[in-house]
Amino acid sequence: MRATLLTLLLILPALAGNIYVADYESSADLNVYVVDYESSADLSVYVVDYESSASGKDECWYFVDYESSADVVIYFVDYESSADLTIYFVDYESSAEWNGGHPWQGRLK
Repeated sequence: MRATLLTLLLILPALAGNIYVADYESSADLNVYVVDYESSADLSVYVVDYESSASGKDECWYFVDYESSADVVIYFVDYESSADLTIYFVDYESSAEWNGGHPWQGRLK
């Protein structure tokens, strides 16, 4: 667990908004769980249509088709207790933000 956290802390500063969803948990840099309520999420995420719109913003994600194009590889876990980060997808970019302090705040851009 400690080695995984250390690895993530080294990887996350280089992240931008290009996200690839892995098929297997072992292939991911970050385990993510989608919560039902925005107030329960660490991060409210807005999915953008263009790669350039996600650059430099933790809260704006652009999903890519190839792992080689991604800044970070995530895996959607089935249980919140297995997640490194909980997110909630919002409908408007203005609603996308960190919800309280988190160790990775500012490191996903």
